[in-house]
This record gives sequence, C-alpha cells and structure tokens, in this order.
Amino acid sequence: MNADFQIRIADGEPMGHVYTYSEAKALEQQQQKPGHLADIQSAHRLMARMLDPLRGESVLDIGCGTGLGLSALMDMGLRVSGLDPSPDMIDIAGRRLGNRADLHRGVAEDLPFEDNAFTYAVILNTLEFVDDPVKALEEAFRVAKDRVFIGFMNRHSVLVGGIRAQRVFVRNVYGDARFFSVWELKRMIRALAGSVPLSWRSVTRVPHPLGIFRRHRPPFHLFCKSPVSPFIGIGVTLVPRYRTRPLRLKCRTKPLQDTLTGMARVEWRPQDGSTAV
Repeated sequence: MNADFQIRIADGEPMGHVYTYSEAKALEQQQQKPGHLADIQSAHRLMARMLDPLRGESVLDIGCGTGLGLSALMDMGLRVSGLDPSPDMIDIAGRRLGNRADLHRGVAEDLPFEDNAFTYAVILNTLEFVDDPVKALEEAFRVAKDRVFIGFMNRHSVLVGGIRAQRVFVRNVYGDARFFSVWELKRMIRALAGSVPLSWRSVTRVPHPLGIFRRHRPPFHLFCKSPVSPFIGIGVTLVPRYRTRPLRLKCRTKPLQDTLTGMARVEWRPQDGSTAV
C-alpha cells in the first residue's frame, strides 16, 4: 500500500457487493476506455451542475470506488472524503489521489461520521450494490448539511435492460445489483426527508458525430430529463427539521389595583375573581 495516503477503517456490515482485487483492477482498466470515460465525464458534469457546490466546502463520496468521482469533486474546489467497503478500491483511489483525499473503509448503511459532518454528500452508482438502499439514503441525509447528489443507472433504460438479460447467462459484478427508476427513488427520498426541494436530470448517449458536438455545447433539453436515459441524477436540497412540544408554564396572577386610563381605577374582588372599574 502506498505510504502517501492513510485509510481509516470503520466497523459495519459489508455492502451488497464488495469488489475484489481482480474486479477493481478490471474496472479501473475499463474506465480508461474512451467511450466509458466519456460516459463518466458526462455524469460528473451533471453532478457538478446539480450539486452546484461552493469552493472550499466539504463533500463525502459514498462508494467512492477508484476515486474518479473524488477527483472530479476536487476539481470543483471541494475538500473531499471518500468511503468504500472494498480495500482494493480504496487502494486504487489512494494511489490516484495521494494525501489530497481523506479515505475511509466502511459501508453506506453505517457511516462513521457525526451528523452534519459534511456540506455535501454524493452517492454515485452505489445504491445498486448496497444491502439496504433506504438506510444508505438515510445515512447520506444525516451526514450532509446542504445537498445530496444521487447518481444511478436507470432501470428503464436499454442499457440496464441488456445488463439484466446478460446476467442470466454470465456471472459479473451486476449479478446482485438492484436497479431503480427515478420515481422509485423520489418516493424513497420523500419518505425519508419529507417535502424537500429536489430535481432530476439525465444523461443520454448520442451517436457519433452528434455526441462530439454535445461535449462542447450544453445538452439539449430533450436529453436533460428523459425517463429512459441510462444515467439519471437526483439533486436533493436538505431542509432542517425540528421536533417541538408544548411547554406548560405555571404562573401566579397578581391582584390588579392600578389606574388604567385617566382617573379610572381597577378594583380586584377576590371572592369571585372579578374586577370592577
């Protein structure tokens, strides 16, 4: 392990799928392929747009993987921390970022951080692999103060349809993955956080040569909110909520014998508790 970075290990049960060394290395190599890298960069641009962070603030990348997301967040001027259950993923992320990121080994359902420890939290292609997605979202909302970005592979896309069909015949990392739609996640978010402001956008693959054109221009509106796009991002703005209860105060009334206006006086009648002017 590289001595330039340090890993903190937290207690907790493993997430649904923990990448092995061979899987982590294979993913790292796949991410360098031009087509795959372009998809990742598009997702990161959507994340930056929806998170809209202030420079110098803190962010936690939950399920940080090889550290590409951390690197993108760092380019936004943020102080980054990452968490992943796979020691091999953390090792790759550490070699990529050195001591510029605070790395932790732990699980999304039991984050080893205090409430409101970070300004922002990011869950990027992680909910698909956790044992308890609801608990993972709840933990993200707990540790973040301002906003949470959730990026996921859309279950209603052609891409995910192909993955689901393929895993019937071929064993891969998506074998136990659980895919979501934007409506499912919106219901989960509302149940956990209430009527908080949220928005969603999508990234759609566009065939060459239009895809090259789109990398240099803002995406067309048609491709910004498509329920069948392969990748969807949800931005959640957290609103503080407080629990209140009535407070009963005991007080004693004092007989009032004083002038109200002009020459009028008030007479207190203790026998029946009335007053006369």
